[in-house]
Amino acid sequence: MIQGIWHVSFTVSNMDAAVKWYTEVLGLTFHREQLQENEYTGRLVGFENVRLRVVQLRVPGMPLPPRANHHVELIEYERPRGVSNLDLSTNNTGVGHWAFLVDDIHAEFNRMKALGVKFKADAPVAIEHGVNKGGYAIYFTDPDGITFELLQAPPLPPQ
Repeated sequence: MIQGIWHVSFTVSNMDAAVKWYTEVLGLTFHREQLQENEYTGRLVGFENVRLRVVQLRVPGMPLPPRANHHVELIEYERPRGVSNLDLSTNNTGVGHWAFLVDDIHAEFNRMKALGVKFKADAPVAIEHGVNKGGYAIYFTDPDGITFELLQAPPLPPQ
């Protein structure tokens, strides 16, 4: 039985650029980096003679699952290199996104826009229907074209 989520991960094209972006733009904190070049890793990922550069990041203030030490994992395949021309449009099967909860989406949008982040809308979009009605959301991409979302939840109903 599934007990929880250990971490989420993306493959990136350039680890140094990715770590800079994920820490400076998203505000994640660096936990550690490791090089994985062994038979076990090759069996795990299904590539012989594999060499992975792996960085683990944390979301500040977010609790960790028992025995885990990170929330987000970035992987750069140094060997074998992957392709960087995949169509990561969110309507393609298998393409996902992460949604980050923020308390002031307009301030975060302005901060990130000033840093050069590419958004999929001109401003945060008011959520007009469904369970998050009254909140705001906006999609944006990282330097590799991976989609993320900022979400400001609707106000809590009066008690």
